[in-house]
Amino acid sequence: MQSFDHDIVVSGGGIAGLAAAAAFGQAGFSVLCVDPAPPVTDRAAEGADMRSTAFLQPSQALLAEIGLWDRLAAHATPLQTMRIVDAGGEAPEPRVTRDFDAADISDKPFGWNLPNWLLRREFAAHLDALPDVEFRTGTAAQRLFTRESEARVGLDDGTRIRARLVIAADGRNSAMRQAAGIDVRTTRFGQKALAFAVTHDAPHGNVSTEIHRTGGPFTLVPLPDHDGRPSSAIVWMETGPRADALAAMDVSDFEDAMTERSAGLFGPLRLVTRRAVWPIIAQEATRLSAQRLALVAEAAHVVPPIGAQGLNMSLKDIATLRDLAVAAPERLGDCAMLDAYHDARIGDIRTRVAGITALNRISMLSPQPLRDLRAQGLDALYSVAPVRRTLMQLGLGARD
Repeated sequence: MQSFDHDIVVSGGGIAGLAAAAAFGQAGFSVLCVDPAPPVTDRAAEGADMRSTAFLQPSQALLAEIGLWDRLAAHATPLQTMRIVDAGGEAPEPRVTRDFDAADISDKPFGWNLPNWLLRREFAAHLDALPDVEFRTGTAAQRLFTRESEARVGLDDGTRIRARLVIAADGRNSAMRQAAGIDVRTTRFGQKALAFAVTHDAPHGNVSTEIHRTGGPFTLVPLPDHDGRPSSAIVWMETGPRADALAAMDVSDFEDAMTERSAGLFGPLRLVTRRAVWPIIAQEATRLSAQRLALVAEAAHVVPPIGAQGLNMSLKDIATLRDLAVAAPERLGDCAMLDAYHDARIGDIRTRVAGITALNRISMLSPQPLRDLRAQGLDALYSVAPVRRTLMQLGLGARD
């Protein structure tokens, strides 16, 4: 009988890695999750993740099932409506506005929004309460040796861990994916995104608003009130040079620029956090598994932040892998299980990466005639009720 240090090693302690550790720990597997840095769990701290995540209905259901939602519910802002605004005319003002209301397809909101720094705080605290899960920070998984019966993971502190399955949740530059020799296909857009939080005069009404002009979408996602004022998380996508220039502006000039880019829909915007900047790419692994290794989250796929797809795709990876493990725990990490995981997820991933890549290119349009066509297309899609409902169901992941 072989002896293992853990059933599973999760490489990466971001939101997806912590969720994977929680999901498998709750299912009764022994899990070691490693990350080179402890999670930054204070919004004001250097290195805090200023993005937010909208958990769509299937993701919320998974978090409830694995015991995480009870920690999150009090902090979550429901997203009842997704509003798309085209402001691509000569002046930065709305010319087409269309609301996609969750009530058209469900008695629940589309999703619930939470800041990423808070998610990492609550996820890490939850792992502390799971007896079969160890979250070890200050060390990273660097080396991978596998054979048919086991995986051996070399940590950067010299430790070697024997496990039945390795889950690579270590990001777009995944060391575990590279160690397994899995290639990726990458699309670069010449874009960067700024992430920050603001307050504003007009209430958001639990509406997520995506404003299109040029360079990429400007998206406001509802947050709880801040100092008694309505608040939203913003992701602002622009060409790389423009994004860098915006990040370098003093606060007053930046507030003027973002208020203009928001088409004035919420009144003057006031910056209440620091600004984070990161490059926008689309990327997909050519395969989701190798011997004793499964790729999830950004190790498997990266998409531009449009339509709240990124982390929700990641949680679908984790749910699929967990379900296969629970159905046949004696086969954890074997070739048949990992082939089944690849087959179950690869089609959805490829379709969503291609679709979001196309939407991002449309959102970047600069020539006025093409922006006019974009506005007409939005109007046409919205006007056909069955098409509108189908798009909403696809966005939720309710249709495969």
